[in-house]
Amino acid sequence: MPRLKQAGREAGNPFANRIFDLLFDDRDPVESPGTATGTPGNWWTVFNIVPDAFKHTTEGFQFYRSKERKLDPKLRELGQTRAGFTVGSQFVFSQHCKASRDVGLTEAQIDAIPHWQTADCYSLIERAVLAYTDELVLQRGRVSDGTFNALKKGLSDEEILELTYTTCTYMMHAIMSRALRLEYDDVDDRIVEVPAPGGDSADVMAMVDTDKKGEK
Repeated sequence: MPRLKQAGREAGNPFANRIFDLLFDDRDPVESPGTATGTPGNWWTVFNIVPDAFKHTTEGFQFYRSKERKLDPKLRELGQTRAGFTVGSQFVFSQHCKASRDVGLTEAQIDAIPHWQTADCYSLIERAVLAYTDELVLQRGRVSDGTFNALKKGLSDEEILELTYTTCTYMMHAIMSRALRLEYDDVDDRIVEVPAPGGDSADVMAMVDTDKKGEK
């Protein structure tokens, strides 16, 4: 379950209720979860506890999908999907693999997003977008001149701004999804102590210390 409460149609948010109609038909999104893409749908119901946050984020989706955008949707999805992967959000990565397919990325390109550096299925500008995404997300915006110059060779300033805004927005969505355990990110952290047999708690590296004879 998500870490925060959920709000469905009973919250009386007309904007959210229109979205719920599209996603859940006439079902209650909290009592009868499940969307057409297979997600529970609790991203929407958790955001609905703050109605203007729901509206703000939904309008952000409308922004990047608008026909007014100059950026090629394929490049946009490369940034969004790679951002989801590098943050470690199963939800963002999984959903945008699907969106990448819808805008025309090949199966080989989608499959190679986790290891794009060693793949030969991307153009020069696609590789520049993926490198830029890594420097935005993994290096927190510490973008090298080399990467930025490669972007400038293939994209206008307007396209770069759209790419930057959308990619950083999806880094945020990926982080929030993990933090609040939304959708496919409702998983336990796998980095935990694995108990030793018999419950021993001895220092596992003690065998490299001075032996019992005092020798090193």
